[in-house]
Amino acid sequence: MRQANREEQKESLFRKKISKQSRNRLTFVITIASLFFAFLIIGVGYRTIAQGDDLAKKAYAMQSRDRDITPRRGTIYDRNGKPLAISATVYMVSINPASIRNNNTRGPDLIASDLSRLLSVDKKLVLERIKKNTFYELIKRKVENKDRLIIVEWKKNYKIDGVEISEDSKRYYPNQNFASHLLGFTGYDNQGLNGLEIMFDNYLKGSKGKISTGLDRDNRVLPYGEEKRVDSTDGYDVHLTIDETIQYFAEKALDQAVRDNKVKNGAVAIVTDPKTGDILAMVSKPDFNPNDPYAAPNIPDIDVSKWKGNQSSADVKTLNETVWRNKAIADSYEPGSTFKAFTVAAGLEEGVVTPETMVTDAPISIFGSTINCWKRPIHGAETLRKAVYNSCNPVFSNIALKLGITKFYEYFKAFGFYAKTGITLPGEGMNQTHTNPTIQNMAISAFGQRHTVTPIQLIMAYGAVANGGTLMEPRIATEISDKNGNVIKTFEPQMVRRVISQQTSDTLRDILTGVVEEGTGSRAYVAGYNIAGKTGTSETTDKSRYIASFSGFAPSDNPKICVLVILDNPQGSSHMGGVIAAPVASKIFEDTLNYLEVERKYSDKDVSKIGTMIAVPNLVGKTLGEAKAILARKEYGLKYKTIGDNSDSKTIITDQEPQPGMKISQRSKMQLYLKSGSNTH
Repeated sequence: MRQANREEQKESLFRKKISKQSRNRLTFVITIASLFFAFLIIGVGYRTIAQGDDLAKKAYAMQSRDRDITPRRGTIYDRNGKPLAISATVYMVSINPASIRNNNTRGPDLIASDLSRLLSVDKKLVLERIKKNTFYELIKRKVENKDRLIIVEWKKNYKIDGVEISEDSKRYYPNQNFASHLLGFTGYDNQGLNGLEIMFDNYLKGSKGKISTGLDRDNRVLPYGEEKRVDSTDGYDVHLTIDETIQYFAEKALDQAVRDNKVKNGAVAIVTDPKTGDILAMVSKPDFNPNDPYAAPNIPDIDVSKWKGNQSSADVKTLNETVWRNKAIADSYEPGSTFKAFTVAAGLEEGVVTPETMVTDAPISIFGSTINCWKRPIHGAETLRKAVYNSCNPVFSNIALKLGITKFYEYFKAFGFYAKTGITLPGEGMNQTHTNPTIQNMAISAFGQRHTVTPIQLIMAYGAVANGGTLMEPRIATEISDKNGNVIKTFEPQMVRRVISQQTSDTLRDILTGVVEEGTGSRAYVAGYNIAGKTGTSETTDKSRYIASFSGFAPSDNPKICVLVILDNPQGSSHMGGVIAAPVASKIFEDTLNYLEVERKYSDKDVSKIGTMIAVPNLVGKTLGEAKAILARKEYGLKYKTIGDNSDSKTIITDQEPQPGMKISQRSKMQLYLKSGSNTH
């Protein structure tokens, strides 16, 4: 009995031991399983919460393909709403390599050959892209519509799968080289790279759209997949202060001057509204075609056969330093006698001289430097007014000496010659002047030598003389709007500071009018309009290199426009500003004031100079023979010059200068435009 009890006790203990071991194993298994599921839940949670967006994007990328929709870049308009830079719709051709390889009876080699031939691209390049393990490869952008239609027909004929056509945008400048330095140009991706295109890029560029297409595991487009489209947003439009017609007048006059005077280092013409600071025209020569900005420039010493354009850093550097360079804002030069207006302004404002103050242009010596008048023998004693007409250097040095260094350079600064103007164009340069000027520095600077200014600085300073004494910031744009005409941003005229009083402005405008009527600026004269201004001829540090210029405004009693003309290094018969720059300004003044319908006021002196005034007949559309007969009539009696093929009296006249209805002297000569060439009668 006891033996049986002991056996039962042992068995009970064994069972308890086994049960404990089982429980321990079970606990261990449950613990391990719990830890596993905990890690699994944490991992899934981490991937879902922390990496969810990234994983979703990766999954989406594997299951779909995105194509960008290029936005239309905003239009750049002149002040009258005429488009100067527009965006045209073109196309891009791309491929899905997997679809090309797997879904076509026409093999990859034949497809590559076809695309190479139809799009003028390298076959080897197309084949390389067909072989790639991707779902999207670009073949060509900026495809014109006529080529798109050919691709569409080719796809249809051969049942091609995997070749896609989508919209693209191309920047287009309808007037070619016109206003090229102002407008600038864009890059391959329609990004602004120069001029206003880069300055207003954030407004003009718009934002890209997207097309998403479903793919299978082999990167093939799902046959019944749904495309998702997010449309692009077009860029805003920019409205300029530039007037296309005035810009045309300035470009035409400057082109002629560059040819006539064999100008070697380029030229500048700027037209502004002195009251607002608006830039109405800005021309820099040489120029370029923004539709093809990397083309070989039309300048000496360029070997077109070796030109590589944007494939060569040396070529791009050449473009930057020549045709892309906007001389109107980037270059500085010695202004010569055009600067004398500001010395006189300071003298009048400070009361050290009046128009009738008696002065002399006798030579003066300052610390070893002798300052002479350009004329021999000298003019001698004369009024300040006459000295300005005659442009006598010693007179302006003496005014500066009376003002003193501190006061003289206060006006130098007030007129804006110590700071950039802040014009909204890239690459504005800075003038060079004395930081710690001596009396000698001042005496020479007083007549515009041994310091430099930029053209934009000079014409804005002339604007202050013209408008009653207020220096304005140059304004190049008036507003930015969307495609519906809603104004997004406006640019108001900005005053910098008052420089001189209204009285000083009135007096100086009267003196500068006399410079054109009686003095060195006589070739800027326009009958019926009082032109005020000053000529300049400066010799640079380069031997025998002169810069001829004229700066002025009109009508002088109520100025509507300022005009600056600069001819850098003329190689013709003269290098004098009064001889070669003033006539260019005269042409721009006359054309622009006529266009703005500013009334002419003929003085007795005008009539004696120009003779009988007559209205110009309209000859456009008539044959050359008919035009000859009209101009020969007694009431006209006008001479003419033909520009173009005039061998046939039946040749049609396409344009004329002056325009119909303008009043001109019977002693004037008209220009009749035909095709090419020139003859004078």
